[in-house]
Amino acid sequence: MQTPEEIELERKRRLLERISERLADREEEMADLRGELERFKARYTMDVARLYAEFDEIEALIAEEEYKLVPDDEEIKRRAEELRRRAEESAARLAEDAERTAERAEPTIEAKKAYHQLARAIHPDLAVGADEKERRHALMAELNQAYSSGDQTRLDAMVAGLRVSPDVITGDSVGDHLIRVIRQIYQARHRIEVLRSERSDIESSELFELKLKYESEMAEGRDMLAQMAARTSVHIKKSERRLQHLRNVNLAAEQHVKETYGMDIDEFRKT
Repeated sequence: MQTPEEIELERKRRLLERISERLADREEEMADLRGELERFKARYTMDVARLYAEFDEIEALIAEEEYKLVPDDEEIKRRAEELRRRAEESAARLAEDAERTAERAEPTIEAKKAYHQLARAIHPDLAVGADEKERRHALMAELNQAYSSGDQTRLDAMVAGLRVSPDVITGDSVGDHLIRVIRQIYQARHRIEVLRSERSDIESSELFELKLKYESEMAEGRDMLAQMAARTSVHIKKSERRLQHLRNVNLAAEQHVKETYGMDIDEFRKT
């Protein structure tokens, strides 16, 4: 006959089973959402953001050419400096985004299955004790990396390793197990709340809203990113023509000063 503690332990284990399954689902959903957002950001960076950075650079060059025409105009000088800072920031942001948001493989059904199984078994918030939690955090980070990169070989190896993991070995008294399960239930519920909060933050972000708008436009047969890129390309061509005109004006001025005064225009501007 079972003791009250054993009955309660079985009940708590069934509850933990259900919560762990729910947690694994939430982890998988968030991993998918992060991956989708990263892939969209990579597409946006390649198709649109790089054109914005190019446009900012041309606008900075235009301002610098304008300043050459009126070097004593402090307002034009400040504008040129501001546009140069903006261009440098755009270029730095583009380089950072391109490095961080490289195109990721779409997870396969096998990868999703392996991820779910592993996330349910090794989740850090189901650990008891600081050392075990730290070890599981490392495993979870490895799992997320393998899943997001589509590394099925690594996922399969982690599943195989799980079968002989010391985590599947139980021991100690019924009371110890009961306390452990109660803490695991609490930790799993807390993690679900953390994931819910993270999802809320993502869904309120500008990037997510842009992604939703893009998907809505695509459903109606319109590629919003391609349209944004096309419009920006038109602006770039117009700015390039303006830049070339200003360069021609400055070149003519340089030649005039050299022919008339026999000196470099930079020296002439200082007089």
